[in-house]
Amino acid sequence: MLPDLVSAQPVTDSFLEKLLRQHPQRFDTILASPRRYGVQIIYTKIDRNRKNEPKFTTYRYNVDRNQYFYPASTVKLPAVLLALEKLNQLNVPGLDKDTPMFTGAARPEQTAVLTDTTSPNGLPSVGHYARKILLASDNDAFNRLYEFIGQEAFNERMHAKGYQDVRIRHRLQLPMSTENNRYTNPVRFGDDEKILYEQPMAYCEKNYAPAAPIRQGKGYVQGETLVEEPFDFTDKNYFGIEDQHNLLKAIFFPESVDSSQRFDLTPDDYTFLYRYMSQLPMETSYPEHYSEDLYDSYVKFFLFGDSKKRMPRTIRIFNKVGDAYGYMLDNAYIVDFERGVEFMLTAVIDCNQNQIYNDDRYEYDSLGFPFMANLGKAIFEYELTRKRRDRPNLNRYEVEYDK
Repeated sequence: MLPDLVSAQPVTDSFLEKLLRQHPQRFDTILASPRRYGVQIIYTKIDRNRKNEPKFTTYRYNVDRNQYFYPASTVKLPAVLLALEKLNQLNVPGLDKDTPMFTGAARPEQTAVLTDTTSPNGLPSVGHYARKILLASDNDAFNRLYEFIGQEAFNERMHAKGYQDVRIRHRLQLPMSTENNRYTNPVRFGDDEKILYEQPMAYCEKNYAPAAPIRQGKGYVQGETLVEEPFDFTDKNYFGIEDQHNLLKAIFFPESVDSSQRFDLTPDDYTFLYRYMSQLPMETSYPEHYSEDLYDSYVKFFLFGDSKKRMPRTIRIFNKVGDAYGYMLDNAYIVDFERGVEFMLTAVIDCNQNQIYNDDRYEYDSLGFPFMANLGKAIFEYELTRKRRDRPNLNRYEVEYDK
C-alpha cells in the first residue's frame, strides 16, 4: 500500500464494468476477485468535432491510488521525454538527440559507455537510447538516460508538471544500493574535435522515499533461500496509473492538456516519438537484430500480446509496456487508420499469484498476456460498434518507418 497517499475507495465506473461483464469468457475470473489480481484499468473514449478537436470521456475500473504496483519499464517513457526536453532546453548549437553521448564513471559502481555497436555510426546518443527503449524496452538505455537527467531532476521535473505519483529512485536491473543510485555518472556530448556539452557527476540531495514502508506479498527468494516475510518495495520506483494515462495524453494531445503538463519538445521530437512508439521490429533498421529476433507484439500487450503472428499494419499501437515482479502493464494510444478508430487504454495486473517474489513463478503467459490482449480486444470491438458524429483525421500520427 502507499501510506503517504490519502485513503480512498477504488474508483469504478459502471460503464466500464458493464462492458467487461459482457465478456464473461474473457474476464469472469478476474472480475470475481479484482483485488486479488491487482487489476486497474483506465480507458478514454475520444470524439472529434468537425474541426477535428478531440473530446475525452474517461472511465475507470478499480483504480486505487493507495494500491502500490511496481511500474517496471513504464518509467522509461518519461525518461525519453525528459531527455529530449533537456537537450532542447540546454539550447547548445549543434547539440541534438543524434549527437554522440559519452558516459563516464566517477565511482566504483558506475560503468562508462564510449561505443554502441547497435547504432548506425557505432556511437551512443540520446536518440538511439530512446529508440532502444521504445522499440524493445532496453534497460541499459534507460539507465543512461536516467544518468543524463539526474535522479533529482527526473523527479522534480515530473512533479512540477503535475505528475505527483512519481518516484524514480533507481536504475534498472543493476545490483546497486539506494544511496549509490542517487549518484549519476558524468556525461559529455560531442566528438574528439569538440565537446559541445559536459556535465559532472551529480548527487540527488532530496530523498524521494515514501512516508512509510511498502511491503507486499508473503515472501521472496534471496539467493536460494525462501524468506517468509513480505518483500520490501520501499526503495523501488513508482509511477501511478493516473499519471501514466495523463502522460500519454500529453504526448498525443499536447494542445488538450494544461501548458504546465506539456514537455518542451519540437515537432521533430513528436514525429520521432510517434514513429518509435509504434514501429515494429520488422520495420526497424537499427538495432539490426530487432528485425530478426523480435516478433511484432514483443512489446505490444493490448490486442496482440497473446500471439506472435504478424500484426495488421492498419492498426498502430503507440505505447510503453512493463513487466517485473509479476506486475504486467501497458499504456497505449491505439489507432485503426482504416476504420477511423482511436482510444487510450492503460492497465496493470498482478500475475504473482503465489505472492512470492523473485522465484520466477509469475503467471505472465497464463494470466497476464491473455488478460491484456482480451482487454484490448474488448475495448476495440466496442469502438468499432459505437457511432461517431465525425470521422477523426488521424494524419498527424501516420509516420514513415525505418523500412
